[in-house]
Amino acid sequence: MGEQRSRNRISCSVDSLPPEGKEMLHEMLLDTNKSYVTIAEALTKRGWKISKSAIGRYAIRNNAAARRLKEAAEKTQQLIAAVKADQGIDATEVATAIMINGLTERFATAEEEFDTMPLDKAGRLLVAAQRSAVYKKRYAEGRKDACEAVEKIISQRLREEVQGDPELLARLQRIVSDTAREEAAKDD
Repeated sequence: MGEQRSRNRISCSVDSLPPEGKEMLHEMLLDTNKSYVTIAEALTKRGWKISKSAIGRYAIRNNAAARRLKEAAEKTQQLIAAVKADQGIDATEVATAIMINGLTERFATAEEEFDTMPLDKAGRLLVAAQRSAVYKKRYAEGRKDACEAVEKIISQRLREEVQGDPELLARLQRIVSDTAREEAAKDD
């Protein structure tokens, strides 16, 4: 099989700062009026030598991470609102949507990783995704069959109980059938 490329951990001079130096850096980065040069000079005066370029790279990485966290939080809030608004939404569908969205974003930025991914691993991922779709279809079919079975049992019991009133029996059976159909259709 092909050799797996290893990721190098990003290391920068900010990592060597003591906690109070990192805290000072973070506070100064929050002030958009301060340039990276000003921040570097202030840290150097305190005895922590660091370049403006290192501060800039660190700020870019932190801003990207903060942006991703903010976007994820916003998406989660939207999904929670959708679930609250429509109680018919299945929690597994929400979780699957979140995972597919994250994977899609990852796929969009991981071209090199796909080039180096072993074929057997790619095959396992594909099989797992297809298996999930099959399980969901089986679940929906099983639920539909269960709804139909319950409908038949209830209809039979209604016939036994309401023998003398065919109009009432027809209305009750229509209610049962409509409810069973609506419940089975929730998985579509």
